Amino acid sequence: MSPAVARQTERGEPASGALDQAAASGAGAPAAAESGPSPIEPAGAVALDLAGERLALLPAGAAWHAASRTLVVADLHLEKASSLARRGQLLPPYDSAATLARLAALVAATAPARVVALGDSFHDRGGPARLPAGERALVAGLVAGCDWVWILGNHDPEIAPGLGGRVAAALRLGGLTLRHAPIPGAAPGEVAGHLHPVARVAGHGRAVRRRCFAADAGRLVLPAFGSLAGGLNVLDAAFSALLAPAEMRAVVIGRTRLYPVAAARLVPG
Repeated sequence: MSPAVARQTERGEPASGALDQAAASGAGAPAAAESGPSPIEPAGAVALDLAGERLALLPAGAAWHAASRTLVVADLHLEKASSLARRGQLLPPYDSAATLARLAALVAATAPARVVALGDSFHDRGGPARLPAGERALVAGLVAGCDWVWILGNHDPEIAPGLGGRVAAALRLGGLTLRHAPIPGAAPGEVAGHLHPVARVAGHGRAVRRRCFAADAGRLVLPAFGSLAGGLNVLDAAFSALLAPAEMRAVVIGRTRLYPVAAARLVPG
């Protein structure tokens, strides 16, 4: 995602009331998956049918394709803090550790046969070399445990071969096409990242701004998974050029659950 359109996404969630209210009236949103863990729909997932394929959107901010046992994450932006530090912007250097700990927990919970990282896995080309030893070992363990696919992104147009896994510009998965950045025009079955979608929902006199999945009948854009990734409001023109306004919906990531919210309930900002 370009820094020019990045905005800070985590402003806290003072209460779930606004999200509860919006989800309760969110006609047209994806149906919630069956509750309770299973190999078909992980616990807390929201089901989404796209191009004849069933996806489960997960509260952790990833997508699960049960038919192939594939876990899809977008925009890890590992070593973003160290990248910014090289330009004089000092932040606590723990973003990679936090992101990888969340990813490792998700992999342990879902036991995928394949993991697809949808590009911008590293914040810049030098990110892999700057990974601390502990985080490098964690990446190595994750990659060795399944069929790991690095999709190339604009921040990481090449992946260091020493990381393991395989590298692709895009990946076909049944009726789905997985790539980093959404392509202009119609793209049925496209699953992408890059835009770091967030939604702002107002209600009960307060507004909540959270990361979200953005989708219409043919396309899904995943939220950024990285701990330091910013976000772009789904009402921005970048999304309206890709998602049909009449069909667009957001599945908002709350503190403990997902909230399907229709576009009419969203506000700018």
